[in-house]
Amino acid sequence: MNKPCVAAVVVLVILSSLQPALGFRFVIDREECFSEKVEYDWDTVHVSFVVIKYDSSWETDHGVDLVVRGPTGNQVQDIRDKTSEKFVFVANKKGVYHFCFTNKSPYHETIDFDVLVGHFAYHEQHAKDEHVKPLLDQIERVAEALFNVAFEQHWLEAQNDRNAIINEAMSKRAIHKVMFESAALITASAIQVYLLKRLFDRKLSVTRV
Repeated sequence: MNKPCVAAVVVLVILSSLQPALGFRFVIDREECFSEKVEYDWDTVHVSFVVIKYDSSWETDHGVDLVVRGPTGNQVQDIRDKTSEKFVFVANKKGVYHFCFTNKSPYHETIDFDVLVGHFAYHEQHAKDEHVKPLLDQIERVAEALFNVAFEQHWLEAQNDRNAIINEAMSKRAIHKVMFESAALITASAIQVYLLKRLFDRKLSVTRV
């Protein structure tokens, strides 16, 4: 098999060995848990989440807790009161990893959650081949970079969505504030006019007497 064919096969194998990202959005009331299976020991796991919005136009800074546990129940990550976070850890044991979110606020929250697991089995099996190893190293770096870019892009899009919702909520609050202040000013003016009218009528009646 010539080198171009080998390179093509290697690219397909490496790309297929990277599990697709588990990216989705969900609404949390109190607690929600998800799981992701890691096929091999020492796989790299990329995780990100962003609190997109709240069921309250007056609150925008409530964070959530995230606890990650391994196949044996061991705690891998413990994140507290964050509106967004992105991290990487190495799964030292294959199996099912659990991701549990906790919402301490009184409002429902919408969360964007993403998980990416990567493993390069072909590289491990053929690393001893001196002719193939340099090619595998280069392709591995490119493949990992491509998936990292997609992972980062998803996280940035979630951040942008959050910022847009926060800006919209702030605009609504500003409009409500202006309306409230205008109503208060109109009410105060009306009261002043009423009091002045009563004072004028009283002075007029006293003058007539």
